[in-house]
Amino acid sequence: MTLRENKFYIYITIITLLSWLILRMTGMIDHQFNQAPAHSPDYSSKGYTKWEMNEFGALKKKVMADEMLHYSDDGTTHMTLPIMTFINAKAKTPPWVVKSETGLLSSDGKDLSLNGKVIINRIKAVGVSPLTINASELKVKPETNYAETVEWAELISELNVTTGIGMKLTFIDPVHIQLLSHVKGSYEKK
Repeated sequence: MTLRENKFYIYITIITLLSWLILRMTGMIDHQFNQAPAHSPDYSSKGYTKWEMNEFGALKKKVMADEMLHYSDDGTTHMTLPIMTFINAKAKTPPWVVKSETGLLSSDGKDLSLNGKVIINRIKAVGVSPLTINASELKVKPETNYAETVEWAELISELNVTTGIGMKLTFIDPVHIQLLSHVKGSYEKK
């Protein structure tokens, strides 16, 4: 084949290269279009719910949030208005319900940071007093049903109010609550 016979192919190649060059110069081709920003969510959910069962299939823990965002770069899960429920099926006591403004779950699922105002509730039942705990910046270990804070905490049970700085709490039997310092209380008789 001679140059004269391949004229058509040469013209098409030149037009294609010129078109690509013009697009590149005007910024219409961006080589970064496939790359997501460094810390961006890879999946999310509105109205998020997660259940965890024990070895017998009974509900053990439940997590709900208005919104959940998972980040692939560090594996963390960010939640808005999370509510975590700890159920102690063996003791047949009411569940502990933990609410906060935001939550951050570590990539391995072993550390949950509940940020902002945190409210922990357990309702009244036979042989169990109702209890409300107001705290902030709570660190929860979901696997061991343990929580702690170094911030102020307030325990309200029927007519009693106890406050302190720093708290440790175990949600399963035997339930253990410890205020660490500056403990003050007001107790009223019925």
